[in-house]
Formats: sequence, C-alpha cells, structure tokens
Amino acid sequence: MKFVDEARIEVIAGDGGNGAASFRREKYVPRGGPDGGDGGRGGSILAIADRNVNTLVDYRYARIHRAKRGENGRGADQYGRGADDIVLRMPVGTVITDADTGEVVADLDRHDARALLAKGGKGGLGNIHFKSSINRAPRQSTPGEKGEQRRLSLELKVLADVGLLGLPNAGKSTLIRAISAARPKVADYPFTTLAPQLGVVRVDEGRSFVVADIPGLIEGAAEGAGLGHRFLRHLQRTRLLLHVVDIAPADPEADAVADARAIARELAKYDAELAAKPRWLVVNKLDLVPAEERDTRVKAFARSLRWKGPVFGISAIDGGGCRALTFAVQDWLDEHPAQVPVPEGEETPVVVTPAPVDVRRRRPRASKAQTP
Repeated sequence: MKFVDEARIEVIAGDGGNGAASFRREKYVPRGGPDGGDGGRGGSILAIADRNVNTLVDYRYARIHRAKRGENGRGADQYGRGADDIVLRMPVGTVITDADTGEVVADLDRHDARALLAKGGKGGLGNIHFKSSINRAPRQSTPGEKGEQRRLSLELKVLADVGLLGLPNAGKSTLIRAISAARPKVADYPFTTLAPQLGVVRVDEGRSFVVADIPGLIEGAAEGAGLGHRFLRHLQRTRLLLHVVDIAPADPEADAVADARAIARELAKYDAELAAKPRWLVVNKLDLVPAEERDTRVKAFARSLRWKGPVFGISAIDGGGCRALTFAVQDWLDEHPAQVPVPEGEETPVVVTPAPVDVRRRRPRASKAQTP
C-alpha cells in the first residue's frame, strides 16, 4: 500500500429536522390541542484513532464526508429520527487542523482517541412546546439548525520511540534491518528509502521499543531539498534521535564531519524543539575500517565534531555493536518514560452520544372534563 501522510478533506454535518405544527384530530375529542413533534438531530462527523490503519491514503480519494439530516417532526407527538453519525478511522498520530484558520482541531496520539470534527444541527421544536394558558392553539414551530461544515488538513506523524537520521547511504535502513524485523529496501545508491519505515526492536522479554527510519537528509532539506524534509515531522514525536554517520564514505572528497554538522543545522532550521531532543552519535560501517584502527577513528571523529553526547561505533551490515546500542537505548527509554499529555479539564477523550433511534412521545389522553 502506498504510504500517504497528508490529505485534505471536507466534513459536512447533517442539518437538524424541522419541528412540526400539528393539532390532534380525533373523533369525540374536540379541540385536541397541539401535537407537533420535534425534528431529529443531524448526524455528526467524528474521527477515531485506529492502530490497524497505517496511512491516510483513503482520504486522498474520499475527500468529502457528508452526514444525513435529521427527520422532520410529525403530528401525534412523533419526534423525527436522528441521523446516524459518521466515524472516520485514522492512523494513530494523525494531527487534524482547520484548513482555513490553522487551528489544531485534534491530535489523535493514542489508540481509540476520539474527536468531534463537525457537530450535527439540533432538531427544530414542534408546536407542543409553545402551548400556554394564553396560547391554546400555537402555530409556531422552529426549523432545524444547520450542521457544521469545515475544511480540514490531515497530517500523519508516526509514533516511534527512537528516530534515525542521517545522510542518504549512511546505513540507516541496514541498521533498522539489523535490529528489528523491518525489511526496508537497501541498495548502493542514494534515497533507497522513499517513505518512513517502522520497526519494533525486542531487547528481551517484555522490553521493546519502536524505531523509525526516514528518507536521508541533505543540506537544504529544511527548504525543500531532497526527500527528507517531507518526513522530518515523523521525528517530532520521538524521544531519542540516533544520528547515523558513515565513517568510510565512498566519495574520497566527502567530509563526514561537515556533513554531520549540516544535518544538525537542518534540524534547527526545521524545528527548534526537534533539534533540542537528545541525540546520540552512531558511527556506522566500521567493517570497512581495519580492526586495530576502529576505536581510534571513532574517538577522533567525535572529537572533530565536538560531540558531547553518547557515541557508539557499529557495523550494521554484520550486526557488530548493534546489541550494545539497543540495550543502551532501551535502558535510556526506561529511565525517561513517555509523557502522555492530558487535555486541561479532561481525563478521558470526549465521546459523542450516538444518534437516537425512532422515538415517539405521546401525551396521556385527557378526559372530556379536562379538555379545554
């Protein structure tokens, strides 16, 4: 299935049904009084996060979602039926934004999180509500309210604990293959990864984390160069970044230190919070360096880069050093648990009551002595 992480849709909630203006007409019951029922509620449109949905591709083709209007009220105190709600299932991690105002409508950051996108209109009132001691035969009724209508932008930010970043051909895809069951494409040319890849790393029984690999970054990515700028958003939810660097680039004129600094600058240009996340240096392709020179080369590279965080030397192609890296990552994640934001004043997601089914309300018949 094609990976799609952006879409635009229009949601149109249903209008409420109109209230009825009606009067009882029964034999032997003169002046029966008003009996017009209310209109039904229009259908609302909701979004729900579903862990079984992985992409927004469905919303690239189904752009307009329209709920039905409520039924009109009828005589004999019959209320109109409310329309059914429409539920849109979206991937966990979808951010929904109002396309006109830029306001964030919802952030579906956990499975089964729900959000009301467009509220259906209330049904109009029948003339039974306007009866009074001075108005025994009201002919007033109200129309149903209009349903809400919005244009929305959907943006998927994958949920992962750890994010891999680096230049094309740094070995990120090979690394995720070495430490997880994910099988992204690996080849000896740039940009083999065209979409984010997720892998589950099982360190031992009961301990695991999710790692995300995005297409390689190049200088100018924050301004749109290359492919990686489109997917930097997928690193915003991670807790830890692994900066993968090729210690033995194929191009003899390549400057690995300058390239690593360029990646750090691109992160800062794109998002200051993303650049401030904890970042570890992972020096890859040590299999291309003589064994006796590996430790020296890694330390020299870290000094040239003036790196202050943890440094790991690995060979992703044969798994060398990967086990130590995954255990260190898992220990760090255990010490820094994810913080799940709770909306102010809310302890659980808002749930909208489903549309009512057919409801009929009938007043008890009055005796002749009580008839006005």
